[in-house]
Order: sequence, then C-alpha cells, then structure tokens
Amino acid sequence: MLPLSALRLPPGLVGVLTDIDDTLTTEGAITPDALQALADLKAAGLRVIAITGRPVGWSEPFAQTWPLDAIVAENGAVALVPVAEEDSGPISPQRPYSGRRALSKIYQQDAATRAHHFARMQQVLAQIEREVPGARRASDSAGRETDIAIDHSEFTHLPQDAIDQVVRTMRAAGMNATVSSIHINGWFGAHNKLEGARWIVRERLGRDLDTEIDRWVYVGDSTNDQVMFERFPLSVGVANIARFVPQLHHLPRHVTQAERGAGFAELARALLGGR
Repeated sequence: MLPLSALRLPPGLVGVLTDIDDTLTTEGAITPDALQALADLKAAGLRVIAITGRPVGWSEPFAQTWPLDAIVAENGAVALVPVAEEDSGPISPQRPYSGRRALSKIYQQDAATRAHHFARMQQVLAQIEREVPGARRASDSAGRETDIAIDHSEFTHLPQDAIDQVVRTMRAAGMNATVSSIHINGWFGAHNKLEGARWIVRERLGRDLDTEIDRWVYVGDSTNDQVMFERFPLSVGVANIARFVPQLHHLPRHVTQAERGAGFAELARALLGGR
C-alpha cells in the first residue's frame, strides 16, 4: 500500500464512496473532524455516498443528518436517499447544511423476495447461535431487513475459528457472507458493496459508475471492503486496516497515516488540496 501522499487525482473527480464503521466512525460514533470532512467534500461539489453493512434502521438518523447523497445499507440491498433533490445540493457558506431531511427507502429486491429470504435467514441465524459457541446476533439486528449479522468485535469477541465457522454456516445455506470490522454479515442475493454502489449511482445520480470509476475514490477498513479495493483504481484504507491485512486478497492502493475518522479527514484534506 502506498502512502496517501502518493495519491494522484484525475481531472474531474466525481465523488467519494465510503464505509462507515471504523472508517467514518471512531469507537462507534462519528468524530467532529470526520463530520466536517463530509461537509467540506460536499461544499466542494463532490458526491459523497456511504456504503455499509449496517442495517437500514440503524442508518436512518445518519442519512437524515449527515451531509451525504445517500446511504446504501445492508451490503448493497437497500438505500436511503433524500426525497428532494435540493437536499443533496452542494453545501457552501451561503447554503449551509442543517436539519433533518425526509428520506426515501429503495430496495434492490421486490417485497415477496425479501419476505422469503427474511424467513430463511432467521432460521440460519438461530442455527448459528445454537451451534457456534459464543455466537450472538448483532445488537442492531432489529433494524435489519435483508441480511443477518453476528457480532464478533462490537460488544463481544469471537475468536477467528468461530468467525470462520459462522462464515461456513452461512455459505453452506447458500448465503453470501462477509466480515466487517465488527460483524459477520450474511444475505441471499447477488448484491454486495460494489453492486450497491453501481445501483445507487445509477438510481440516485443517473450516472454509470463503471464508465467513470477512475474518477471516484473508495475508502474502507476491513475484509468486506476488498471487492471495492479490487475494482477502484483510487482505493484508500484508513490506517486501522492493518488489523485485516493478513486476511485480504485485495489491498487498497493507498493508506492513510491516521486511523478511523481521523484517517477519513486526512483523506478529505488530500482530495480537496489536490483539486
């Protein structure tokens, strides 16, 4: 991984796609410097979209109050977007960001498919809690609509062999499974963070991500970001990605000096200083 100082920006940078947990947040909350970084990026006219494995219910207050174009939750399955286009316009000293925004919730799967998958996922979740020692559903599970999550590092600690067993159980049931910095997520369907990014950029912005992928930056911190690290020429890991480097097949091309929210703020300064 190259230092952030080696990052070379193309003309016409479009925007930033970012993970949330341990990328924007520190110890579970967004820090003032990271929140200001979001506002600064938006004020500069860049699109900013968060893509997370967190549930849509957990994401809603942040989609209402953070200066973002959208949050894509549950690893690409569902998105929260401002109802009015003017809510996502550039922020400036003349037009500061403030208040809570009305949101629209959109899905990649239809209602019947979601209901069928939800019932099956609850069976798999119960099986994991029954068969894997120490495995417990994530505390945010009540807000999940299209996936399940097992806590491995947020409020409990699962050893690596238990994490591996959870992943095997999910995949044996025909589910996709990824490991974030705090949770093990499982779901049915072809979506993931990359497909979710393609979908929301098309649906929200009317753009084709693949044709301009070299003009977007992706920043993350763990193994569930590696599909993005592999695809994005401008990929960045915040420094705490060091924890997951031994497990990554695809590393980000650049890494910040600072961890978590401070690392995101460091990236924002680099992007804005290089324009």
